[in-house]
Amino acid sequence: MEITDALVLAGCFGVLLAIGIPVAYSIGLATVVTMLLSMDLVPAVTTTAQRIATGLDSFALLAIPFFILAGQIMNRGGIARRLIDFAKSLLGLLPARLAHVHIMASMLFGALSGSAVAAASAVGGVMAPQMEKEGYGKDYAAAVNITSATTGLLIPPSNILIVYSLASGGVSIAALFLAGYLPGILVGLGLMAVAGIMAVRRGYGARKPQDLIKVLRTFLEAVPSLTLLVVVMGGIILGIFTATEAAAIAVLYALVLSFLYREIAARDLPGILIDACLTTAVVLLLVATSVGMSWIMAYVNIPQNVATALVTVSDNPVVVLLIINVLLLSVGTFMDITPAVLIFAPIFLPVALDLGIDPVHFGIIMVFNLCIGLCTPPVGTVLFVGVGVAKTSISSVLRPLVPLFVTMVLVLLVVMYVPGLSLWLPDLFL
Repeated sequence: MEITDALVLAGCFGVLLAIGIPVAYSIGLATVVTMLLSMDLVPAVTTTAQRIATGLDSFALLAIPFFILAGQIMNRGGIARRLIDFAKSLLGLLPARLAHVHIMASMLFGALSGSAVAAASAVGGVMAPQMEKEGYGKDYAAAVNITSATTGLLIPPSNILIVYSLASGGVSIAALFLAGYLPGILVGLGLMAVAGIMAVRRGYGARKPQDLIKVLRTFLEAVPSLTLLVVVMGGIILGIFTATEAAAIAVLYALVLSFLYREIAARDLPGILIDACLTTAVVLLLVATSVGMSWIMAYVNIPQNVATALVTVSDNPVVVLLIINVLLLSVGTFMDITPAVLIFAPIFLPVALDLGIDPVHFGIIMVFNLCIGLCTPPVGTVLFVGVGVAKTSISSVLRPLVPLFVTMVLVLLVVMYVPGLSLWLPDLFL
């Protein structure tokens, strides 16, 4: 019966996705159909509705709409431009400086906004014309934008790490935030190295020395924006406020800063709030329906069966982690990161725990892995945003994307097999 339930759940979900039903509705309908194998229609629908409602009854989830709103404000409030100016003056001596500037700015803005799509659109929208003006190819600029935008999902504060905390049953958000720093910075440095080599080989960009006064000036202009990271993470680490309260403070801080910069006015707020509400509705509907699917998976023992199957293949943590990551890389090509975390964290986390893998470390591995999926067709959201911003095509961007994609996979392997990269900061501060 359990095998039948699992096949019906997976089959129904796959068929609904294939015929173009939105992911959230596919998850909810597949859950109801699977429940019908065990109960009548009315109890099945009622139970699904109850699980969806209780899935959103979480104080921690309030952080998501607040961080989304903060990202929307930052996107329009001139914060991205000031971070780009600082990065540009700081990295002027490097060859292919605009590529390095783009990656550093994406790391900084992605960390502030907690959104890869926001980073790809905000930073990419500013950098794409500049890179094209200095002779960089559109396909190369798009590839740099697409891959670097995902670093903000690892460098806190990150909405997807909050989602993983929910899906994992309550792993510390503060620990996850701290754990994401070194892996996020490492992948950023890896992308900078490879992007620099590619740019030099293509003859892109030349060194443009910057005077110290300009570096200091752009740094001082960027300090208020960078201070947001200190306020948010410092408050969480010191226990002054929770992640949810930190998200609310981020909204207030970004709003005041944007008004001081005179980049937005009161008349802009309704549009910003509407955009934030639309994004929040999409994310939280996915969260709600995914919680219902997670419940039915636990009800029919799918996580336990998967754990048994994987341990049957090998009881070596190295081998099992490699298998899980191959599966997640495959999932990431056709599923967005939020539903993937909500669906597969309850399946694979018990396996990781049985093998003695820290849940915080596994969370970073999982999010990092699925970040790569955002850069790959056919469903990679950041891929489509990056291509649209650069005004190029997916077929053109794939060639320069491959070396950067491979770099991300190699860094993922390092993070996977060197737990200290993820666990050192949480162990140090918590």
